Parts: sequence; structure tokens; C-alpha cells
Amino acid sequence: MRKVTTLFFSMSIGMLLASCGNNDDAKKAAAAAAAAGPQAYPVFTVNTQNTTLDSDYPATIEGIQNIDIRPKVDGFIEKIFVDEGAVVKKGQLLFTINAPQYEQQVRTARAAISSAEADVNAAQLTVNKTRPLVEKDIISKYDLDAAQLTLQSRKAALAQAKAELVNAQVNLGYTSVKSPVDGVVGSIPFRNGSLVSSTSTQPLTTVSNISKVYAYFSLNEKQLLDFSRTYKGNTLAQQMKNIPAVSLVLADGTVYAQNGKIESINGQINTSTGSASLRATFPNPTSLLKNGASASVRVPQHIENAILIPQKSTIDLQGKKFVYVLGDSAKVINTEIEIMDLAKGKFYVVTKGLKSGDKIVLEGFQSLKDGTKIKPEEKSADSVYAEIKK
Repeated sequence: MRKVTTLFFSMSIGMLLASCGNNDDAKKAAAAAAAAGPQAYPVFTVNTQNTTLDSDYPATIEGIQNIDIRPKVDGFIEKIFVDEGAVVKKGQLLFTINAPQYEQQVRTARAAISSAEADVNAAQLTVNKTRPLVEKDIISKYDLDAAQLTLQSRKAALAQAKAELVNAQVNLGYTSVKSPVDGVVGSIPFRNGSLVSSTSTQPLTTVSNISKVYAYFSLNEKQLLDFSRTYKGNTLAQQMKNIPAVSLVLADGTVYAQNGKIESINGQINTSTGSASLRATFPNPTSLLKNGASASVRVPQHIENAILIPQKSTIDLQGKKFVYVLGDSAKVINTEIEIMDLAKGKFYVVTKGLKSGDKIVLEGFQSLKDGTKIKPEEKSADSVYAEIKK
């Protein structure tokens, strides 16, 4: 029993001595931290900037004219005069269709005209012969009226024969398929000897006029409302005039050399997609832009006196953004901010929570806590914002 008591007393004395040692270490650490002073953090002064934000919207490129070339008569393709990708002029011959039935219709119509002309001449002779006999009361006027009606009927038959010839010639003309516009020839799925019909679902080819192109893109309802509020004007037409020139980002990430203009905004929201379609027009003198290509329309939005801060100066917490603002006595305040959906490179546009002249911690604040006193190291705002101008 005495041995147990002695052992317990020894352990208590040891723990007491260890506790005293730990307290001494903590006091020394606190004293060392106090001697070192607050930790240094880089800070900079927020100021306003005039800037332009770019919004990219996926777009589909279409030529200003995309004409399906379809046969109007039935027959076999006799000859193809162009190749895929060829540049053609309006009226240029593209295909000929072998349809001998239409040549036969022309010959038949011409023969019918000749027969009808002969009938007209015969009826005219009858009238000419009957009229003097009536005038001399040799025959009754009824015979003259009958002869004139026969002449009128023969003339009508002649007119009908001529109309049939015109119709036959039109059908025969359809065997020569010509381009209705200037443009570029698309794919040609048929070859010489292929049977084609006016009821075929597949066109002979497509001719696209791409001297200018349309870039179609969409905005959802919120974007459309923001879009309409951004540009001044009492009407949609006035607002579109105030929209600045837009650019086109190609599939390889390069920006097309020529700017375009938004010329059309669909006034109806698509109920299935919840978006409205817009159309921007771009010149295409070198035919670089092809029908059916994909790209992105880049719409600029100029903002004056915007407060911009680096993205690295923000903290994400439960879907919200915060910054450390330098307060009185060099203590930082964890402050919530609101930003625009659009970003300027590596910078956010702050709409709420900061004002010009506020100082915020630039970076390196992972272990920083609200209310902590720091040693601010002032960074030049020009150096912070210099990246915007790159």
C-alpha cells in the first residue's frame, strides 16, 4: 500500500513539472510573436477603371443566301459542269439533264401550231368568201356569223397551241440547271447518269452566297434583359444602332480580322430553349468563313467607373465571395462582395461591398482571420492594374 502511494505521488509531481514546462514554452512563443510584431501582408488601394467586358456566345455561320438546287424535271444527269467548292456566278450552267420527252413535247407543240395556223387561214378564207355574198343578199347573214365563230375558234386553238409550246420550252429549259445566285457550290451527291426527279428529297447541290455571312447566336431571358438595358434607345431599332461592333472568335481561337454588326434580334422567346435568337452580319471578302461553320460572337460592353479587383484577392465561401479590407488599427475585416457575371481577364467587376479608396489584402491570406492585426505592405495600384492593359 505504501509503495502504491509513493508511485502516485511521484507521477503527480512529474505531471505538475511537465505542465509548468509547457506553460513556459507557450509564454515564450507568445513573447516571441509579440516581439516579432504583426505579420506583413501586401495590400493595395482599390480605384475605379473604365473598362470593356467581352461576352462570348456560341454561334453558327450561314451565308446570306443558301439556295438548294433542285431538278424541276425528271431525267438522267447528262453532264456536271462544276465541282464542289467552285465559285459560280448567277446564271452559270451547273448541270444538264437528259430528258428527251421534253424535246418531243416541243416538237409536238410546234407541229400543233402549224396545224392551228392552217386552220385559222382556212377559216379566214371562209369569212372573206362569205362576207360579200351576204352583202349581196345571196346567202343569209347566219352563214357569215357561223364562219366568223369558226375563225374565232381556230384563233383560240392557235393561241392554246402557242401556250403549249411555251410550256414545253420552259420544261425543256429546266434540263439546263443554272445557278440562281453568285456563290460557292456545296457537296454534289449525284454523278453523271444518276436518275433525278422533281420529287427528290435531296438537292443536286447547294449554292451559298458567302460574300457576307450571318452569325446566329442566342441569349437567355436574363441575358436579353441585361442586353436591352445596357444600350440606350426607346425602340429596339434604336438600341441596335447603339450596340458597338462585335467580333468573331473562330474555331481555332483566333479572332476574325473584320468586325461585324448585330442587325436582328428575334422578338419571340423560344419556349423550348428559353432563349431568343440574334443575328450578326460579317463581311467575308476572302471567303474564309464557310457556311455551316461554328464560331463565337464576342459582344463588348463598356463600363465606366468600374471597381475591379484581382480574382486572387477573393475568398470563396458557401457560394459567396469575400475580401479582407484593411480597417482601423491595421486590422482586417472579412467583407462580402458582389460581382458581375462577366470578368475582365483575371479581374472581377465588383458591384457591391467595396468603394474607391478601400484597401484590401492582395494575396497570401490563407491563414488570415477576421480582426487580425497585420503589417500592411502597400503595393502600387498601377502595378496591380497593369495586367488589365496587357
